[in-house]
Amino acid sequence: MTAVRVMGAETEYGIHAPSAPGSNATWLSSQVVHAYALVTGERAAGGAEARWDYTDEDPLADARGWSMPRESAHPSQLTDRPDELTAAQIALEGGEPDPDRDPANRDPACGDTASTGNGPLMMNMVLGNGARLYVDHAHPEYSSPEVTNPRDAVAWDAAGDQVALAAVRQIARTPGLPEVSLYKNNTDNKSVSYGSHENYLMPRQVPFGDIVSGLTPFFVTRALICGAGRVGLGQDGAGAGFQLSQRADFFEAEVGLETTIRRPIINTRDEPHATAEKYRRLHVIIGDANLSQISNYLKFGTTSLVLDMIEHGTVPQLHIQNPVLSLRRVSHDTALTGLLTLSDGRRVTALDIQWLYLEAASGHALRSGAGAADGGDGQTHEVLRRWEEVLTQLAAGPAAAARSVEWAAKLSLLQQYRERDSLTWQDPRLALIDLQWSDVRPEKGLYYRLLSRGRLDRLVSDEDIAHAVGHPPDDTRAYFRGRCIQRYGANVIGASWDSVIFELPGQRRLQRVPTREPLRGTRALTGALFDRHAHAADFLSELLDTPR
Repeated sequence: MTAVRVMGAETEYGIHAPSAPGSNATWLSSQVVHAYALVTGERAAGGAEARWDYTDEDPLADARGWSMPRESAHPSQLTDRPDELTAAQIALEGGEPDPDRDPANRDPACGDTASTGNGPLMMNMVLGNGARLYVDHAHPEYSSPEVTNPRDAVAWDAAGDQVALAAVRQIARTPGLPEVSLYKNNTDNKSVSYGSHENYLMPRQVPFGDIVSGLTPFFVTRALICGAGRVGLGQDGAGAGFQLSQRADFFEAEVGLETTIRRPIINTRDEPHATAEKYRRLHVIIGDANLSQISNYLKFGTTSLVLDMIEHGTVPQLHIQNPVLSLRRVSHDTALTGLLTLSDGRRVTALDIQWLYLEAASGHALRSGAGAADGGDGQTHEVLRRWEEVLTQLAAGPAAAARSVEWAAKLSLLQQYRERDSLTWQDPRLALIDLQWSDVRPEKGLYYRLLSRGRLDRLVSDEDIAHAVGHPPDDTRAYFRGRCIQRYGANVIGASWDSVIFELPGQRRLQRVPTREPLRGTRALTGALFDRHAHAADFLSELLDTPR
């Protein structure tokens, strides 16, 4: 039993320009990417930037054994095509199309810039910490580097918030650009939702049906421990009230391939970004974007433990009637007393279901020798301990969990405003407080204000997060990717999760280095190699002679 596995996060940030409300969102998002490139100086290094390599992406492959025809796919599903700004969109924002940088002249595998008369705007970056920053569906998105445990998942996800903050600060210093606000949330409360996704690698041989049956009851009730909280009910937020999850009201199916329409509880995208015969990448789209470190830690840690139980055949055998409706009921039930009907006729609360999963995980850990200490991984025991602690707090009422569970912390703050000013849930001031909670600027964001006052628990320090902004994890292939960007950025013209592409002076052929095995390319395997070579040509010469 272990909480350790390769995992990572993807966060789309809400974006708003208060002084230019009519601005094109894709253009604004490209400004965020461009601004962070200026912060890091990567654009100045050789005048080049590492672009994203879409060669191996296949977003229409379905884990159930087939692929959706491309002509049948919604445009939002075609994530192997980079977002682009048209000349008309650029002109509307005050730029001039540059014929020398016509998008038609770009390499379609790595095309990631849009042009203005002042030069190209970046739509995609590979960062020195191994992450990706890009424009996705008119939102800036940060995809964390691969990590191997939930604590590191928290640190490198929080690093994305600092990346977003640095871009916002840079835009504010740039003459001629409107001030931009970024929010780590999941909806504009106008019927639009944007994602916060998780990714977990697991053995390919695990039957997908076992994943569906084992995860569905857990995901239906998981918002109890990691929901971010939301003012408003329904997709447009027009219903009066508060709910546990930002995302729950936007889900309409139990199982499916889509991520932006007919959203399913279990997503079937089969795009491993790793050795396909060995790994399945479970793409989880049902989570909220968490600022709370404890909620984020539990989101990754408990899901990893449930996957471990699925892999070993010890997961609870539960089946909830009408999971989609139940998901919404759980989210709307702040009293935590609502009953869900199981297929065997039992009526249980969401809290009951979470306890059943925890008890099964604890039993599995004891049988495997992981319960007495930490299972040798430094994580498993801590996840189990915090899971039990939070469920115990929630059993006493949301207020008891306000230091650690994000929705409970937000609800506690909102209740203070409601009582002080006699506000109903339909008062627009409460929706504004909800939005302000997620502002990435510490002087604006209410989450950060509570954190600075010691009213919220934390797991990783500011120093840990700063380290994650500037450094890749040591123990995955992200180390190789990030160090290549940092050390040989002028020679790296493209990258993806499973490759890095070099262009060397005097050589006509590009050099693609595959990185399909997530646990190779680590510091232990390649750190000394990076230290020995200041030049990319020498580095590649030794690398390609010695398999890593």
